[in-house]
Amino acid sequence: MARLLPLAAILAGLILAPSAALAAPAQPARHIDLTQMMGRWYEVARVPNQLQTGCEAGASDWTPAAKGFAVVQSCHKGSPSGPLTTWKAKATVADPHTNARFRMSFFGGIVSQDYVVLDHRPEEGWLVLATANGKYLWLMSQRPTLPAAIQRQALARIRQLGFDVGRLEFPLPMGD
Repeated sequence: MARLLPLAAILAGLILAPSAALAAPAQPARHIDLTQMMGRWYEVARVPNQLQTGCEAGASDWTPAAKGFAVVQSCHKGSPSGPLTTWKAKATVADPHTNARFRMSFFGGIVSQDYVVLDHRPEEGWLVLATANGKYLWLMSQRPTLPAAIQRQALARIRQLGFDVGRLEFPLPMGD
């Protein structure tokens, strides 16, 4: 437990720190079918953040749980074959009209943050997730990598949503 406290402090600082958010709070593009959120999502790109410094081959596993979802986020430190780091969260739907807003709590509810699925293209296998204040963003895929043409489309959508794609970092994917 003592090892979790420094991580909790870092996470709290990361998600609770004041930020230069978007001009307006992040808004979802459409209603989300929650069954399409289930399973493994691989990290393709992200706005840099302190918690994920040095993370490669990142993924989030979403499974149904009482009153929402259990989410296990993971990455390998330093390289796709580096040491595995995981952190667990509970996610609940914060807006049942769109199913695109989630409240995630970490460390037994000590730290929580609101997230928004800004766009979800199940037919292409990707989604854009951001913190509700727009400070942090992730492009996630149902495959370890996105085909180049689909990735370009997703990045164009991120730009259209008002984010600076030049700020994104592209962690190395999981080896096949």
